[in-house]
Amino acid sequence: MAEVNADAAADPQEETRRRDEAVRQSIMDKLAETGEKDRLKEMLREKLVECGWRDELKEYCKEVIRSKGLEKITVDELVEEITPRGRATVPDNIKTELLQRIRRFLQTT
Repeated sequence: MAEVNADAAADPQEETRRRDEAVRQSIMDKLAETGEKDRLKEMLREKLVECGWRDELKEYCKEVIRSKGLEKITVDELVEEITPRGRATVPDNIKTELLQRIRRFLQTT
């Protein structure tokens, strides 16, 4: 087992991945502690409703359920089916605004 850990420590890509994950977790913790995460989620929710994204995804869910059959699809399967489309169809301006707000938050902390 020690041999595996030594190999991982010697792998610069693995070290970078670990460091990136630690930074990501630190940012997420800070967002949660300050309540900014909840504010960002609410802003995102509002923007997605305003632009019609939520309604479009809801219709897509209905289409998937109709095509597969209500009794033949689980919630997990539905989520797996719609997640890629949901992520891909978030408007760029909303993604940009969210990133800008996160950057501003990080600059002020």
